[in-house]
Amino acid sequence: MPNWLLPENIADVLPSEARKIEDLRRGILDNFRLYGYELVMPPMLEYLESLLTGAGQDTDLRTFKLIDQLSGRTLGLRADMTTQVARIDAHLLNRASVTRLCYAGSVLHTRPSGLHATREPLQIGAEIYGHAGLEADAEIQELALASLALAGFSQVRLDLCHVGVLRAIIATDAAAQKDQAELHILLRAKDVPGLRIITANYATVTRDALLALPNLYGDASVIARARQLLPQLPGIIAALDELDTLIRSANRAIVTIDLADLRGYQYESGAMFAIYVAGLPNAVARGGRYDHVGEAFGRARPATGFSMDLRELSRLLPIAERKRSIRAPWGKEPGLRAKIAELRKSGEVVIQSLPGHDNDQDEFDCDRVLVQDDGSGHWILKKLA
Repeated sequence: MPNWLLPENIADVLPSEARKIEDLRRGILDNFRLYGYELVMPPMLEYLESLLTGAGQDTDLRTFKLIDQLSGRTLGLRADMTTQVARIDAHLLNRASVTRLCYAGSVLHTRPSGLHATREPLQIGAEIYGHAGLEADAEIQELALASLALAGFSQVRLDLCHVGVLRAIIATDAAAQKDQAELHILLRAKDVPGLRIITANYATVTRDALLALPNLYGDASVIARARQLLPQLPGIIAALDELDTLIRSANRAIVTIDLADLRGYQYESGAMFAIYVAGLPNAVARGGRYDHVGEAFGRARPATGFSMDLRELSRLLPIAERKRSIRAPWGKEPGLRAKIAELRKSGEVVIQSLPGHDNDQDEFDCDRVLVQDDGSGHWILKKLA
């Protein structure tokens, strides 16, 4: 095998694509700061038990494991940064007030999440800790939509769900609680025949409600249909009320409801959302409430947040325009060095041509050249044809 081949679903990022990703990262992080979010940088590597604390089985399966040669303990390469940031809030910062944190960094997956997905996403996200009210959920939803607007996506679809609906349905049915993990899989797949089989021995009200969930999908009118079809349990009423409020906070996004879309169900605890854009079948951003993750780190804190993959998002954007730049000769003559320094300080890109070589870059378009004026000896700019 040639020694330059990379593992499957792992790829280098070349200059034009790298600049798109970096411009996105900087713009989104700067916008997070305008909302009051503080940047943290969790480590790529942690002890496995810490890394998987509060995470679901999906995260465990996606996590690369290895043995630490210093301690002999099992380490994990992070597959998601959400629980890491929850650990920082609960164990390191330990603040009593509301805390807003953001992050950006690579994560690694043992398997790709989709057919053409990378196994090294560049995850960026934001989290709010310490406020249990729906105001925090609305802010996170707004921030996710604002991030996509910054990336140039004006038409997005916001898909809302709430784990409280399923949990309220099965709360009083012991058989359904025992099958919770399988029900989650069947509902995500909208496998109605499978649901009919597994719910055969459930209480009638539980069975009818579970069979209704896969069809409770569509525009905002789904909330009204759900109020009619689902039992009038306090947990269901509260969940539908919260979704109703979040719909009204969605600005110009196209809103859909899917009460069976339970991705992240294992550690989510309230309203969840996924955002879709044209040209990509998978969600570009996912978020929701996960109040119980901090408990494992010794401090239960209300929490809600979202994240997205910048590498996947950048693939949908047009190729970045080449940067106008200046070509300069190589030399150490004081006047030349001073002129180049002056131009770079003003924000110009100045590329010196090394002796015997031409410049060949994807990122830069040299439309001017620095030459020495024959009359005055000063270095001046001339336009290139």
